[in-house]
Amino acid sequence: MNTLLTLTVANLKGLTRDRAALFWTFFFPVMFVLLFGVIFSGSSNSKVAVGFVDLNGSVASRGVQTALSGDKVPLTLQVGTLDAEKAAMQRGDVSAIIVIPSGFQDSLSAKNPVALQLYTDPTKSTTSQVVQSVLGELVNNMNLGLAGGTALVSLKPESLSSTTLSNIDYLVPSILAMALMQLGVFAAIPLVEQREKGILKRIGATPLARWKLVGSNILLRLIVAAVDTVLILGVGMVVFNVQITGNLLAMAGFVFLGAGAFLALGFALAAFLKTEEQANGVVQVVQMPLMFLSGIFPFDFMPEFLRNIARLLPLTYLGDALRQVMVNGTQVAPIGVDLAILVGWLVVCLGIAARSFRWD
Repeated sequence: MNTLLTLTVANLKGLTRDRAALFWTFFFPVMFVLLFGVIFSGSSNSKVAVGFVDLNGSVASRGVQTALSGDKVPLTLQVGTLDAEKAAMQRGDVSAIIVIPSGFQDSLSAKNPVALQLYTDPTKSTTSQVVQSVLGELVNNMNLGLAGGTALVSLKPESLSSTTLSNIDYLVPSILAMALMQLGVFAAIPLVEQREKGILKRIGATPLARWKLVGSNILLRLIVAAVDTVLILGVGMVVFNVQITGNLLAMAGFVFLGAGAFLALGFALAAFLKTEEQANGVVQVVQMPLMFLSGIFPFDFMPEFLRNIARLLPLTYLGDALRQVMVNGTQVAPIGVDLAILVGWLVVCLGIAARSFRWD
């Protein structure tokens, strides 16, 4: 028993001395709990922006609007014409559109079946489900009150997209964006490792120009980015029949721009990290908010301060740009804004890396 306790104490001391092990064992899970907790703690107070189109203008239709505008309903209604709300949905300002048909009140009075139109966005499946749930509950309550449970009022779901795109068509660009992010950010680890072992210092003492070393590293990562893109798109198209309907040249441009921006971020991180152990921990800490605050979880369910943070992250705009140019997805920002922000991250991170990077 004494031997067992002695070995346990020795192992415990070894664990406490290994910072990387401490990070993965304790700090990393806690960060996950905090991150998911903060994201979803705001879901009960956050509301989904929904377009509301009243083609009837009756007491009954205004009653529906009032019922959907209650404090306890997780919706914020934006009232307008159908064309205006469709345009707002394509801009990403609203996540769905509810349409009250022109003969709504007359149909209810005559006990004739009538359907409320619900336009949803296939790129926002989670928020669409929330809207469908709220509207479905309202329809059930109306049927109970008007016809004793008979299905007098129903929902007529429609997709705003003019193409037959599935969820996987919208998911593939996001996966590609995350792969490019990881490719660039994780470039910090081998650089720090080579500096810690003195490899960069020895290379710097040779006649080899330093720009060639950096250039070869960048070229390697861009080649890997191209291969990653072909693999991800190939699997998506062959296995899941993903439809790439956008501009291939624009897609290639954003792939290399995104890879360059995140590679510059990886170089900038490497400039301030001293050991490989630090690099592994910091890179994981950096990639977590990039992954989870850049469009994987809908903005509607985040507290406002997290939405503001997400709007500053480059992965938000790379994923948005790839969805727009690959599958004509609903935009988070205009494509020009995506381009400007990615270029800005590239220039700023390259400037930081060039000014601060150490070879020994």
